[in-house]
Amino acid sequence: MIASLRGILLSLGDKELVLEVGGVGLQLAVPLSVVERAPAIGQPMFLHTELIVRQDALKLFGFSSLEEREAFDLLLQVSGIGPRLALAILSHLSLDVLHGAVGAGQADVLSTVPGIGRKTAEKIIFHLKDRLAPTQAAAAEPTQTDLEVLAVLTGLGYNLVEAQAAVQSLPRNGTESVEERLRLALQYFARP
Repeated sequence: MIASLRGILLSLGDKELVLEVGGVGLQLAVPLSVVERAPAIGQPMFLHTELIVRQDALKLFGFSSLEEREAFDLLLQVSGIGPRLALAILSHLSLDVLHGAVGAGQADVLSTVPGIGRKTAEKIIFHLKDRLAPTQAAAAEPTQTDLEVLAVLTGLGYNLVEAQAAVQSLPRNGTESVEERLRLALQYFARP
């Protein structure tokens, strides 16, 4: 198994990148978080990897952290979740939100991922509830108001990771008005 790679970033796309390692360009499928944190083209980069061997292909997946790769492995153990869907989950939900949603049994949060319906979300929760321990940051479950703010932000064109970061920056003991929390979340994006 190829556990990690260190090399020079040659190209970067929406869902994949090419990393030159020892003179060989390796194409890796990556979650959105890796794309957003990637260095400039030509700069060194390190990724934790998972090699998936299929009858007709070898596919490398890259992750910025060991925890992200472990979550990917756990998602693949759920019946009906393949590598592309597991990658989509990690692209649309931060690890904290994923851990929190599974721990709290919040199928609605998981079903915000394209390709995940209510039944699949419930299956993920059922299979991973005891295996994905909630992280410290995931202890605070999103309220219905925060879920509505997330929906509005994604409707305005922000991706789910950006919207989650804005909602997580909001004070927990603040107002419960959707409008007020949305105003504060939009101020998050206005910061330099």
